[in-house]
Amino acid sequence: MQVAEAIASRRAQRTLDNRPIPDEIARELVEAMRLSASCNNSQPWRVVVARQSDTLTQVKSTLSKGNAWATTSPLILVVAARSDDDCRLPDSRDYYLFSTGLSVGQMLLRATELGIIAHPIAGFNQAEVKKFLEIPNEYVVITYVICGYPGTDQSLLSEKQKEREVTRPERKPVGENFFSGKWAVPLAL
Repeated sequence: MQVAEAIASRRAQRTLDNRPIPDEIARELVEAMRLSASCNNSQPWRVVVARQSDTLTQVKSTLSKGNAWATTSPLILVVAARSDDDCRLPDSRDYYLFSTGLSVGQMLLRATELGIIAHPIAGFNQAEVKKFLEIPNEYVVITYVICGYPGTDQSLLSEKQKEREVTRPERKPVGENFFSGKWAVPLAL
């Protein structure tokens, strides 16, 4: 699969099969993140790979109600970072969130290439997961990436989530969030 093909076919799907993800696939996902770009090669991301039953149970217990579909996942990446581990510029620009986002984005494309759904979410209780996984207070748990093979059982999905499984959500037109030369001048390509 070419990168352009992975970009075009990547979807944040929710219908997962609960069969285990083999070690070699988990290693590929970790390696994709590990090799990602970051400010001054700081690599600020820290990831707890939740695969063991007890850890997965704890992580899944912190999910918000709208993410019940994620309880079938055999692998959850708990992604955290802290501002002290990446570039901090005098004008208050902290790069740790951007660098970490790059690593997740790169991993999403590799997962797509490998036939794995990798779906980042924000719906979880950060305080609880930090306690369960012993993540230090100065870290921000930015996202969980819910991973699994595509499945067929949609019983845990809401009607809206079922619709999104079929149709890719609309993207904004280029001129709405890309500008030509200066702010608010729509880019025309």
